[in-house]
Amino acid sequence: MIPYGRQDISAEDIDAVAQVLRSDWLTQGQAGPRFEQAMADYCGARSAAAVSNATAALHIACLALDLGPGDTLWTVPNTFVASANCALYCGASVDFVDIDPRTYNMSVAALSERLAQASARGKLPKIVVPVHFAGQSCEMTEIRALGDRYGFRVIEDASHAVGGDYLGRKIGSGHLSDVVVFSFHPVKIITTGEGGMTLANDPKLAERLAYLRTHGIVRPVWSDPADARYSNEDRYGPWMYEQIELGLNYRMTDIQAALGASQLGRLDAFVARRRELAARYDALLAKLPVTCPWQHPDTNSAWHLYVIRLRRNEMTLTRRQVFEALRAAGIGVNVHYIPVHTQPYYQRLGFSIGMFPEAESYYQDAITLPLFSKMTDSEQDAVVAALTKILS
Repeated sequence: MIPYGRQDISAEDIDAVAQVLRSDWLTQGQAGPRFEQAMADYCGARSAAAVSNATAALHIACLALDLGPGDTLWTVPNTFVASANCALYCGASVDFVDIDPRTYNMSVAALSERLAQASARGKLPKIVVPVHFAGQSCEMTEIRALGDRYGFRVIEDASHAVGGDYLGRKIGSGHLSDVVVFSFHPVKIITTGEGGMTLANDPKLAERLAYLRTHGIVRPVWSDPADARYSNEDRYGPWMYEQIELGLNYRMTDIQAALGASQLGRLDAFVARRRELAARYDALLAKLPVTCPWQHPDTNSAWHLYVIRLRRNEMTLTRRQVFEALRAAGIGVNVHYIPVHTQPYYQRLGFSIGMFPEAESYYQDAITLPLFSKMTDSEQDAVVAALTKILS
C-alpha cells in the first residue's frame, strides 16, 4: 500500500532523540526551548511555544485571547473538527464561513458578507480561524483588514502549512494574525510524533500562551533582597512557583522537541520535494477527468495534501467506487474533510446539511492522493496509472 502520507525519519533524527534519552532531562529541559527558538527564527516570529499537539495549541490560543461563554468563533467547514472544537472547550459558540471554490480555503467574499450581516445584528465573532488547507495560505491580507474593520482576533490554523509562504514571507511569521498554530503529527510536513506549536509576536500574549500550557504556572525571579516575599524564607525561595491562571498540562517533551528540531533542519528539502511531486501530478493528471488543486498567485504551498476533485459529470463511477478501486489497487487514498457542520455532534448543535454548499460540493468530489517527501517518482507513476485505469 502506498500511503497518503508518511513520516521521513533519518539516522540524524534517531541520534537526536537518543541523545535526549541518554541525558538527565526527558522533559522540561533545554531541547524544548531550542526547538521553539529555531522555529521562531525560521518563520520570522518573535516567539513560539511547543505543545503536545495542535489541538492543544488551538485551545490555549483561544484561552489566551479570552474566548469564553457568550463569545463566538468562526472557522470553515472544510477542516478537521479540532479547528471548531477549540471554541467549545472554552464555553464559546461556533459558526462557519463557506469556502472558496478554487482554493478550498475560507472565502473572503463569504466572510465579508457574513460579517456585514452579523454587524447589523450585533453578533460579530470574537475570533476567526482561517485554515490553510493542504498547505496553501488563506488570503490573510484581506482577512486581517476585515479583522481591523470589525474588531475580531485572528488565529491562523496552519497545521498543514509549516514551510509554506505567503506574499514572500514564511507562514508562521504571524504579521497578519494574533496567533499561528502548527501541527507536527507524523503525516504533516515535519513531525515530533505528536506535537504542535503556537507562534505569536505580542510579548504579553506569548507569555500567556507559554504558561497556559503549563498549568497556568510561572516561576517568579526575585533578585531584590528588599522584596518582602523573597526575604520570607518560610514561604518563598528558589523553589517557588505561582499559579496565576487556570492552565493545562499541554507541554511537549524534550524527546519530541529533539526530533522536531532535527526535522526542522530538513524542512526546506521536504517542502521542495513535495512541490516537485505536486507539479508532476499536475502534468500527469492533465488529461484525466479530474480537477487539480488551484494555487493562488500570492501563495507558495507547503503541499501537505494533494487533493483532486472528480468531474463526475464526465464519468459513470461514483466517488466511492473510485476510492474503493484505488484502495484495492494498493493506493492509500483518503478524503479531507467531511464538513464539520455535517458531523452528528454539530447537527445536534443546530447545523444542517445545505448550510454551506461550497464545502459540501467540494466534499462530494474530493479524493486525497498520496504525497510525502520520501515518495518516489515510480510510486507516483503507480498512483497515476491506477487512477487512469479506473477512470477509463
